[in-house]
Amino acid sequence: MPLNRIGAGPRAAPLVLVLGTNEIASSVAIRLNRIGHAVILAHDPHPPVIRRGMAFHDILFGEDVQVDGIGAEPVEQGRDLLTFADGPARIGITRLGFVDLCPFAAFDVLIDARMNKYAVIPDLRHLAAVTVGLGPGFEIGRNCDVAVETRPGRNGELVTEGATAAADGRSNPLGGLGRERFVYSAGPGRWRTSFEIGMRVYRGMVVGHLAGLPVAAPLDGVLRGLVRDDTEVAGHVKLLEIDPRSRWQAAWRGTDERGRTIADATAAALMRHRLAIGAGPSGRRDGRTLGG
Repeated sequence: MPLNRIGAGPRAAPLVLVLGTNEIASSVAIRLNRIGHAVILAHDPHPPVIRRGMAFHDILFGEDVQVDGIGAEPVEQGRDLLTFADGPARIGITRLGFVDLCPFAAFDVLIDARMNKYAVIPDLRHLAAVTVGLGPGFEIGRNCDVAVETRPGRNGELVTEGATAAADGRSNPLGGLGRERFVYSAGPGRWRTSFEIGMRVYRGMVVGHLAGLPVAAPLDGVLRGLVRDDTEVAGHVKLLEIDPRSRWQAAWRGTDERGRTIADATAAALMRHRLAIGAGPSGRRDGRTLGG
């Protein structure tokens, strides 16, 4: 059974830390929660979350959010993790970083779901029993134990040797369109908008302002993604996404097929490392027994 950092007793469920509060991180949290894991989502501001209707992200701002009928609860202080880790499997979300959380509980799994495709990712392997990287920038034995591909055409592939594919600027197609569905920030600045995800927009319509300059919709459609109002953003990050399909086909709430595929692959990765409930001992580097 998984053990707490404080105290010698077993936890009720394996404890997973997911870096990121985006739609991929949220899909992974839901999948692992359904197989009996307690999951903490840790917010990272870079890149900003745009698909907020598909993520738990807005709980950080006091909103009542459910994704696929599942909710999450805020973890505001490190000591809150003590009762969270001792309880049944559930999902928490926090602004706290790993350094703030690790004194209160030992994580069985760490998953990097930040999707920061061009960042240099440090070695995460000493931070948990097993570490999983999602998307570009991960190499087995260098900064993670196992990884999952997220790029078009390879989405959900499990990587157990070598590295994940490098980012190539391609976007998963939707309604026959790829990268042209998005608007990227021209430079750093504060983003302001009065629009909401799910609203209908038209090409050329001003959706918001970045550093005081107008930002227009690139095409007709429904806002599938939108950076939250009053967010400070960096240069060349996604500000908004358009779903070009009809109002009746467009989707901006709940998990999507891509996220579920990545989440299923992540669960398979943990099963491979014998971390699923009931899977028995794992090969943790410090010898700690994990599983059910």
